[in-house]
Amino acid sequence: MSEQRRVAVWRDGTAVQVPAGQPVVTAFDQGLARGDGVFESVAVVERGTPRLDAHLARLTRSAALLDLPAPGDGAWRALVAAVTADWPSEVEGICRLFLTRGPGDGAPPTALALLAAVPEETLRQRTAGISVVSLGLGIPADFRAGAPWLLGGAKTLSYAVNMAAQRHAHAVGADDVVLTSLEGQLLEGPTSTVVWAAGGALHTPPVETGILAGTTQARLFAQAAAEGWPTSVTAGTVADLHAADAVWLLSGVRGAATVHTLDGSRRGDAGLSARVRELLAR
Repeated sequence: MSEQRRVAVWRDGTAVQVPAGQPVVTAFDQGLARGDGVFESVAVVERGTPRLDAHLARLTRSAALLDLPAPGDGAWRALVAAVTADWPSEVEGICRLFLTRGPGDGAPPTALALLAAVPEETLRQRTAGISVVSLGLGIPADFRAGAPWLLGGAKTLSYAVNMAAQRHAHAVGADDVVLTSLEGQLLEGPTSTVVWAAGGALHTPPVETGILAGTTQARLFAQAAAEGWPTSVTAGTVADLHAADAVWLLSGVRGAATVHTLDGSRRGDAGLSARVRELLAR
C-alpha cells in the first residue's frame, strides 16, 4: 500500500483499511451513477485533524438535506483514525470523507475515507496567491433559499459544474473562480468561500443565497471578532472585490489564498494576508 494514499471503508459496523488500489465501490453505487451523495475534505497536519468536529457537523447537515442515512460521528472518527494511523507527521494530508446512497434496493449507504498528500499546486497557491475570474452561475441570489430540491448549502458529490468552472478558469490563464448570481451578487468559489476586507471589516456573502457555509470562514470570523476586527455578512458584487483592501478564497486544506489578480486586474492585499493566516493558525 502506498504511504501517500490510504483508503478505509465502513463495513458491518467496522472501519476497514484496504489497499489503495483495491475496489471498494460497486459500479451500481448511486454516488457513482448519479452523484447522489455528500463529502467533506479535512486537513491532516502534525496535530492530526484539528478541525474534524466542524466538518462532521457540516457532513451531517448535508446528508440530512439529501435524506441520506448517515452512519454517525463514531463511524467517521473510526474511518479517519484508520487512514491517519502512523501517517508521517511531516507530510500534510487531505482526508476526504464520502457518503453515498449506495447501490439502492435496501442496501446500506457507502461510507469511506480517502487520505493522500496535499498537492504541490495547493501548497503553492497558499503562499503565492491566486488569479481569479468571475463567472455567472445563472440563478437569482434568492432562489435556492426557497428551492430545497436544488440542495443549496449541501456539499454534494455533484461537482461537475464546479470542476467545469475551474477548467474554464485554467483555459483563460487563471487559477480559480468567483461565482456570481444572475443579478451579479457574489456567491462562492467552486471549492471555497469568498472573503474580502473593506472599511476596516471582513466580509463574506450570505448563506441564504444557497452557498455552502464555510468552516474556515466561520473560524476566521470568530478569531477576528475576538481580536476586535469587525466582521459582516454582506451581499457584495465583483465591483466590491475590485474596491476591497484584500480578497481571499478560503477552504479547509488550502487555507486563505490571497487573490492577487481578479478578471485580469492586479490587486494587492494591504498587508492583511499575514494577519488572516495568523488568525487561522490558532
